[in-house]
Amino acid sequence: MMITSTSNQKVKQIAQWQTKAKQRRQDDVFLAEGLKMYEEAPLELIREVYLTESLLKQLESRKTADDRTYDKAWHIEEKLKRTGYETVAEEVFRRMSDTQTPQGILTVLRRPVYETGQLLRGDKTLLLLLEDIQDPGNLGTMLRTGEGAGITGVIMSSQTVDIYNPKTIRATMGSIYRVPFLYVEDMGEAVRTLQKNSVRVYAAHLRGETYYSSLSFREGTAFLIGNEGKGLRRETAELADSYLKIPMEGQVESLNAAIAASLLVYEAHRQRHGQ
Repeated sequence: MMITSTSNQKVKQIAQWQTKAKQRRQDDVFLAEGLKMYEEAPLELIREVYLTESLLKQLESRKTADDRTYDKAWHIEEKLKRTGYETVAEEVFRRMSDTQTPQGILTVLRRPVYETGQLLRGDKTLLLLLEDIQDPGNLGTMLRTGEGAGITGVIMSSQTVDIYNPKTIRATMGSIYRVPFLYVEDMGEAVRTLQKNSVRVYAAHLRGETYYSSLSFREGTAFLIGNEGKGLRRETAELADSYLKIPMEGQVESLNAAIAASLLVYEAHRQRHGQ
């Protein structure tokens, strides 16, 4: 039966998960909205699916369109048969959604669990080490860009924004499903562990004297990126094997954290692919 009341217990639970990171952690879940996020979600992680009747009708109507649209609609419908779903009234779905213009589908997923070993790939290791990043959009962008550049994982300090924040999830555009990540209580210990595993750690730092394009990232590499306003903690930065800097013109002192991370991981990609 269609869920038609905002007082429905499942609706209340979804609303709570949307706004409370602590509750998401306790219940071991995260939420993903939109067709793309549902399409790419691993079947083994999906717990619940909610969608509007109007979206179901749209999927049905797409079967009369061109082949590409038909194939996509057919694929989604087949997946819905496997995962199961509940229909929700439009006004109720708006209550469940975190977006201003909901696409009509919301997926509840189980959180994956990763270990350090899954992030290490010998000479191919390429990591982002993020200390106290606060903007969910920045974090999501780093995951998405990182996947594009071939990173093998992300390690975050415990004070970094929740990676399962709805805004972060949207910004990853699906990369949340494919890039392994860890939160650590002690970033210094994480850095030392990587160094013991032959991963060279570079700190993007205002005190850097060497341009990043002059360094070699062809072997195991990790880039330390600090808080948007304060940068890296002194004790963390001092553990790096080397400081690096990004060229700046005019009166600009630093770049947005996500942009800086993007430049670094794509330089590593360029070097490793002989471009």
